[in-house]
Amino acid sequence: MSHSPIADPIGQALLAYQHGDKRATVIVHSNVTEEDKLPASYLFRTLWEMPELERTALEECRGRILDAGAGAGAHALELQSRGFEVKAIDVSAGAIEVMQARGVREVARHDIFDAPATQEHFDTILMLMNGLGLVGNLEGLEKFLVHARSLLAPGGQILATSSDISYLYEDEEGALVLNLNGPYYGEVEYTMTYKDETGPSFPWLFADPTILQDYAEAAGYEVEFVDEDDQQQYLARLTLRS
Repeated sequence: MSHSPIADPIGQALLAYQHGDKRATVIVHSNVTEEDKLPASYLFRTLWEMPELERTALEECRGRILDAGAGAGAHALELQSRGFEVKAIDVSAGAIEVMQARGVREVARHDIFDAPATQEHFDTILMLMNGLGLVGNLEGLEKFLVHARSLLAPGGQILATSSDISYLYEDEEGALVLNLNGPYYGEVEYTMTYKDETGPSFPWLFADPTILQDYAEAAGYEVEFVDEDDQQQYLARLTLRS
């Protein structure tokens, strides 16, 4: 009995774009908003197509870098061109293939919780495009903050973007309507579809700044909010307290 490979809609869309289908688009379904379209082209953006928050994050990178959830390698390629040593990781097989084809030098297929094969240490762990969401949920955030200690070189930093999505829960008067007995409002479930291929559903965390600060400080990190945009998205730097 042969196992069919795990559906990889985002990877398939990136490969289609890489092979010339410039209109390749992923449909993103979530349990909190209307379905959304993610054009593959967005993941191939150049430096000047990146939002300012991302450009700021790239300026703040230093040393050896782990680009987590690297997609088509837009950030890794930009950092490589600046002379950095970057390892790009993604769980999507298609994304890995695309990054290799585009010239990302060091690519590995695993998630942020898998320890690297060797005792590697990084000066910067980069998590862009609401990249903190890769941890999945608050429990995952706690787990990741512990795991990251073993990945960071002395004086290393985590640079991550996230968003406060409480605005999705406002009523007409702007008051928050939250179920305080339910899960944290920033825990979202997503599925992605490309053509007729739908991937497994996965959790994604949008952490408001206060909750990130609470969890990070409890795990022994100092938190600095570097920048924010007008979309409720912010860039945070986490460094281990010496």
